[in-house]
Amino acid sequence: MSLVNRYDFVFLFDVKDGNPNGDPDAGNLPRVDAETGMGLVTDVCLKRKVRNFVQLTQAENPSRKIFVREKAILNQMIDESHEQEEVKTKEKGDKTEAAKRWMCENYYDIRTFGAVMSTGKNAGQVRGPIQLTFSRSIDPIVASEHSITRMAVTTEKEAEAQSGDNRTMGRKFTVPYGLYRCHGFISANLADQTGFDDDDLQLFWQALQQMFDHDRSASRGEMNPRALLVFKHSDKLGNAPAGDLFKSIDVKLRDSVEVPRSPDDYTLEIGSQEKWPQVELFSMLNYWAP
Repeated sequence: MSLVNRYDFVFLFDVKDGNPNGDPDAGNLPRVDAETGMGLVTDVCLKRKVRNFVQLTQAENPSRKIFVREKAILNQMIDESHEQEEVKTKEKGDKTEAAKRWMCENYYDIRTFGAVMSTGKNAGQVRGPIQLTFSRSIDPIVASEHSITRMAVTTEKEAEAQSGDNRTMGRKFTVPYGLYRCHGFISANLADQTGFDDDDLQLFWQALQQMFDHDRSASRGEMNPRALLVFKHSDKLGNAPAGDLFKSIDVKLRDSVEVPRSPDDYTLEIGSQEKWPQVELFSMLNYWAP
């Protein structure tokens, strides 16, 4: 079933003793706002986790393939769209549009997040109905640096240089604790253009709640979803500005806490929704719920 409502949502997640999103231009240090010290996680990082979850759980579904995946050669998949009968029979000017439509039908992440497919044989560009902001920590974070050792070397030359001691030194960066907030937007009008439907939306909600459990690594420490609060508008255009809705969700550090180390150090308060009677707020996940 196609989407008939606009959605805006607040997604809260945390990290403990891990690096939620390293910056390759800064030696893989956790991303941070240089002026405020607030931690950052890019939208691309979260989209990657959603893609990985869908690829893991929907491998048998031909309409939920993933376009941007590890070791993918994108032009090959774009060129494949032009080999389909429904595309080959089109006139030259219509081939790109037909190829775009075929890509949307077969690749979940294209009809969800959009994609640039104007390379290769050209399948055009798609603006997806789901857009995410950068996630920002509620409070400033501190990046801890740790020295680590490996009791092995990679080459004989390194072994000779170590004079029999095969100890190799390295470094690792972690955030002791950080609670991050992300805002998301879902356009029903753009969903109509890509074919994103209610079943796709339910899979997206599931991915946000479960993706961290299937993306564990030593470098990421403990990452967990803590809240998913969704504003559902009564129609496609929406009934209130997203910014005003987001302001009604207040997350703050408890007065008695100086250095946060768990979600229990925070409170989440939901303001009155009386101003927006045509917007329904529902909680798909809320760690702080009574």
